[in-house]
Amino acid sequence: MAVVRASHVYKVFGRHEREVVKRLKAGEDRKDLAELGTAAVIDASFEVAEGEIFVVMGLSGSGKSTLIRMINGLWDVSDGSMEIVGKDISKMSGSQLRQVRRDHISMVFQHFALLPHRTVRENAAYGLELQDVGPRERLERADAWLDTVGLSGWGDKYPGQLSGGMQQRVGLARALAAETDILLMDEAFSALDPLIRREMQDQLVELQSKLNKTIVFITHDLNEAMYLGDHIAVMRDGRIAQIGDAEDILTRPADDYVANFVQDVDRTRVLTASSIMQDTHAVVTHSAGPRYAMRLFERERVTGLFVVDRTRHLLGTVSDRAVVRAAREGVDTLTDITETEGILTVKPDTPLSELFAPSAGARVPLAVVDDDNRLLGIVPRVALLDSMAHLSPETGELPAVSQLPATVEPQDEVTDESRAAEAEAPDAKPGIAASVHGETEDEAQESASASATSDDQKGA
Repeated sequence: MAVVRASHVYKVFGRHEREVVKRLKAGEDRKDLAELGTAAVIDASFEVAEGEIFVVMGLSGSGKSTLIRMINGLWDVSDGSMEIVGKDISKMSGSQLRQVRRDHISMVFQHFALLPHRTVRENAAYGLELQDVGPRERLERADAWLDTVGLSGWGDKYPGQLSGGMQQRVGLARALAAETDILLMDEAFSALDPLIRREMQDQLVELQSKLNKTIVFITHDLNEAMYLGDHIAVMRDGRIAQIGDAEDILTRPADDYVANFVQDVDRTRVLTASSIMQDTHAVVTHSAGPRYAMRLFERERVTGLFVVDRTRHLLGTVSDRAVVRAAREGVDTLTDITETEGILTVKPDTPLSELFAPSAGARVPLAVVDDDNRLLGIVPRVALLDSMAHLSPETGELPAVSQLPATVEPQDEVTDESRAAEAEAPDAKPGIAASVHGETEDEAQESASASATSDDQKGA
């Protein structure tokens, strides 16, 4: 469900806004209409789903702040419609608009907008006061939200006694205390020092994971947009140039402007393992026999196979040498020769920046698995390197790459029927299969080469 929906929205400042809108729709450029009025937003359409962070990003003058002020009705829409929880605010009366703001929308400002003559607690409770919540209840709720944003014990202080980061936390607590559906944040962290800014970004992400608010966040900082946004709208000269998630905008820019805009972004912190993982057919079930595995080695032209059960739970790997040895010894399944040492697993949402260091020392491609340890795909080292124009082999604080446990039990049941099905495979080519009859791999290759030479001579 769309909590916020903009449909072909225009905003023109000046006396001739209708004329400017009409001529913009006819295809004229806003620069040519500057004498008639300033076209701040032109034909903007988007939807914000419940519980997502929708980031509007652009340079100064792109129209992003104008857009957010139309969402809460501070500025009227010149043309088009702006809906909040299914209601077009451009058609509301003054009293209806105030009710929507009070019940559905809270806002966090760039420069805090705190009341200097009120305490921190009273500032945090201000939205509740407008909702006619009783004094005792609103102060208790304000204290609870101050504690949530890390300001426990500061309620009796005044804004002037707080640092910039702490003041913005008060603004965030005030917005959250109102418990509205929608949170609007206009350059909320832009006035903060870089370190404090990152702390606030992290805190917002943490709070969002618990509160699941619908947030419209305005910023000119590309890295901030990529870090926070579930979806991102890039604005240029009043128009929305592209809407998509961080990966879409980074890897599939809509035009040269967007491409140039994102060219300096650290891709390793935006793209994830799922962005570059590859499917692989070098997979065999643990109940299969060595002879079947050898046929797969020949077909896939690899020296190792991932071993899974019939529900794709990753159990480990087997090497070609181990399979040949098992076939000579008459082993029926791969279970006893499956190895787990050196098998590294990652989740699909692991940033690429977390993969470089472990990939460099891994003897097999990184295995991408879901939360149930099911094999989804692989990340070969060459794919990881080829995907990046700028490499950044730093790792995070949490272990994004995991060592496969030494013992992994299959989750399936092996039957006679499943073994019979796995026995059906293409005939083996000379090479690994020949090793079963006493030849080494090198000897098998020499035999195959000699046979081919003999055939050529006979043909001659």
